Amino acid sequence: MAGNVDAPSTSKAFVPLENNPEVMSHLVHKLGLSRSFGFTDVYSIDDPDLLAFVPRPAHGLLLVFPVSPTYEASRVAEDSSLPEYTGSGPSEPAMWFKQTIRNACGLIGLLHAVSNGEPRKNITPGSDLDQLLKTAESLPPIQRADLLYESKALESAHADAAKLGDTEAPQAEDNVDLHFVAFVKGEDGRLWELDGRRKGPLERGRLADDEDVLSEKALDLGVRRFLKIEKEGGNPDLRFSLVSLGPHFD
Repeated sequence: MAGNVDAPSTSKAFVPLENNPEVMSHLVHKLGLSRSFGFTDVYSIDDPDLLAFVPRPAHGLLLVFPVSPTYEASRVAEDSSLPEYTGSGPSEPAMWFKQTIRNACGLIGLLHAVSNGEPRKNITPGSDLDQLLKTAESLPPIQRADLLYESKALESAHADAAKLGDTEAPQAEDNVDLHFVAFVKGEDGRLWELDGRRKGPLERGRLADDEDVLSEKALDLGVRRFLKIEKEGGNPDLRFSLVSLGPHFD
């Protein structure tokens, strides 16, 4: 698929991140998330034996998929009836970041995963991530996006992480058709789909206290719902990869 799926071609561009748990964990730890949290591959959303290998509770999921005409059609259809999001402040139900940096959807997904729910409480005070989120909290979406765009600490940490991984990274200016979406459980138990290309945070349902983002209900409301829409829309390419943010052991 041609085109700039993330942001206008005139925007600043980052080298895309590989959806690799070591890369993702390295980046969030460098920014300031406690090392007791980290990312793990999720090899199946249906096989209980494979799901059993994923550390729980899972606080956030990063879903990576090829941007398809089916996805674009469903995204536009849902967003067309939604107002532009204007939330900010401590009462914001989910911290959301509008993406204005090209090829930075992985970074935006990471920020969504660590700035909501339990991970948010486990960020090192005074760290780059702590300072960034404290500043971002009071800003409306456009100014919040500008904060990310101008952050030298974020750009430096991202560049360092982009050098890691198992495959050769594309160039920052390359057109990349893979996209990241985050699913997180908020403080009040709501499941949120967070994507910097959308109009704002999307509430997908409510979870019980003992249900995390890999629970059956959360998967049905989140990742499985997403893949079902793709399949029903006629997309023959249902490739995807998934990583979970949860307990991390060095």
